Amino acid sequence: MTATAAAVRTPRTTTAATAARTPVLQRPLASYYLVLASTAALLGLGLVMVFSASSVRSFATYHSSYAIAMKQAIFMAVGIPCMWVASRLPVKVWRMLGYPLLLAALAGLVLVLVPGLGRNVDGATRWIPLPGGFNLQPSELGKLALVLWGADLLVRKKKLLGEWKHLFVPLLPVAGLVCCLVMLEPDMGTTLATVAIVVALLWVVGTPLRYFAVFLGVLVSLGAALAVAEPYRLARLTTFLHPFDDPQGSGYQAVQGLYALSSGGWFGLGLGASREKWAGGLPNAHTDFVFAIIGEELGLLGTIAVLLLFTTLTYAGVRIAKRSTDPFSRLAATGVTAWLAAQSLINMGAVVGLLPITGIPLPLISFGGSALIPTLVAIGMLLSFARAEPGAAQALATRRVNPFRKAKAAPRSRTRAARPSARAKGRAPSRRPGARAR
Repeated sequence: MTATAAAVRTPRTTTAATAARTPVLQRPLASYYLVLASTAALLGLGLVMVFSASSVRSFATYHSSYAIAMKQAIFMAVGIPCMWVASRLPVKVWRMLGYPLLLAALAGLVLVLVPGLGRNVDGATRWIPLPGGFNLQPSELGKLALVLWGADLLVRKKKLLGEWKHLFVPLLPVAGLVCCLVMLEPDMGTTLATVAIVVALLWVVGTPLRYFAVFLGVLVSLGAALAVAEPYRLARLTTFLHPFDDPQGSGYQAVQGLYALSSGGWFGLGLGASREKWAGGLPNAHTDFVFAIIGEELGLLGTIAVLLLFTTLTYAGVRIAKRSTDPFSRLAATGVTAWLAAQSLINMGAVVGLLPITGIPLPLISFGGSALIPTLVAIGMLLSFARAEPGAAQALATRRVNPFRKAKAAPRSRTRAARPSARAKGRAPSRRPGARAR
């Protein structure tokens, strides 16, 4: 490199050259772009699959194959700006939102149980009807509220967490109240996702192993008691173990989901070619069992792609939690990551027959605005924490705002190299002015 080129090198050029030599996963904004890319891919795939899985039912109900997909697009149009706003909020705002959101979620969970106010679907009262044909599911807000409130509570009590009373109280009583209200709907899947949030918070905050073992033992005992307390839950458990014993009754949905997955093969039947989405086929094809339609239309490769996208999102969330220097950010990122990972595993595990069916949607893919919008807000919070990672602020400040704008030309040096005049060019070397000095 010449001296002139070195003189005109700008700080932005130096930063870009340094970033080009740094491995991708070691760059400051790696977590930010991993979350953003995996979320965008899941949202795009989800919209396409909701349209494909719901087209038959949408036409039969609304006389338009696009009605349900358009409603999902509206939810995305609301949720994506919410995610962008959330990604710009500072940590102190998230800490302030914990208590108001928790009170709102508890109020919603109580209101949904009021007779005549909550909407009952398939024996579960989980939604509050809103104008325009939309529904509000307070339990989805409850997961986000518990993440924020629990993280803020544990940070405030960090000097007292060596005592079990301060470690578990009031976190466990409040979380238990949320879970009890959700179970009264009933909604076992959301309860499990909520429990995963609490377990993740207690693990990351450094709960002693003896306390943690007792806590897990109590959870397992309560889960077993709840599983056998209601006949329909016990029937789901036995159906999960032997779905083909009653393929036209209690095992119908599980069997149809397995048929959809098995008929897809490696590459699937083709987008829109599902047979299980037709009347008499798979129930809830565009909501809880959309993963089965993905396997039927896109094959094993499509389901693996979905699994890899959720794995990427989970890895990015763990990376954000590990790299965060703020204790609240670390705990909140852990809670959100545990929530999304647990919910996706519970849904996909039920579809493939590894877990009992709990009626929980697949994050970012299944139809439903009550689940999609809080999830996007939670992902926006992850993005805001990623923007605060070490070195991320400097990387954001030095990156080009508009990639389509032409770069400015390098400033010319004021000192110009001496050029021979027109007359000197024609002279002999011995008669040029410089030759006399030699």
